[in-house]
Amino acid sequence: MVLKLYAVSDGPPSLSVRQALKYLDVPFELINVDYGRGEHMTPEYAQMNPQKEIPVLDDEGFFLSESNAILQYICDSYKPTSDLYPQDPKLRAIVNHRLCFNLSTYYANISAYTMAPIFFDYKRTDLGLKKVTMALEVFETYLKKLGTSHVASNHLTIADFPLFNSTMTLEAINYDFSKYTKIYNWYNNFKKNYPELWKISKDAMTEIQYFAENPPDLSNLNHPIHPIRKINK
Repeated sequence: MVLKLYAVSDGPPSLSVRQALKYLDVPFELINVDYGRGEHMTPEYAQMNPQKEIPVLDDEGFFLSESNAILQYICDSYKPTSDLYPQDPKLRAIVNHRLCFNLSTYYANISAYTMAPIFFDYKRTDLGLKKVTMALEVFETYLKKLGTSHVASNHLTIADFPLFNSTMTLEAINYDFSKYTKIYNWYNNFKKNYPELWKISKDAMTEIQYFAENPPDLSNLNHPIHPIRKINK
């Protein structure tokens, strides 16, 4: 039975899992979740993920949410010897750290500034910009201290995917982060060295840019956490 991935086409967590599956050449069925129609808010979806968040992996009835956990599970279950998720405890700890850093700080602060104002009733504020700057400065410091070509090693790991896709949303809104030279070089080297993986992100970026110019009407979504932006018709 082939893995099933319930995902959205423009969400960084979904993109990261898709990139890992592609890089590892693990067959899977991609099932698009229509966010605008609220397909993730249905009782059926809640049976797979009570958090009603995206993505969700279905491995023959074993449902797993949280993209970090999915990335780790895919490697451990399907490609346990891959360098994408190294076995050495210290090397793996760095990968795990970068995954946690992205979730708690980098993506959390960047997406609140880049993505939330596109889809929900949030404003880009000076405080939000300050948090983005802080996240970039910390990430830049990590790259300088480690001194490797990738975020956790001198080769690609699962930590590169979420950090790359978080950074991609900055490019999507034309935020200039070129002064963070370590981040800027790593980001552009990823594009150059992994064109098939970059295409997944590039297609998503095109969607994000479209929605930034043409905000989607989510008035029927009734989102329990994020306030819905009213669209003038």
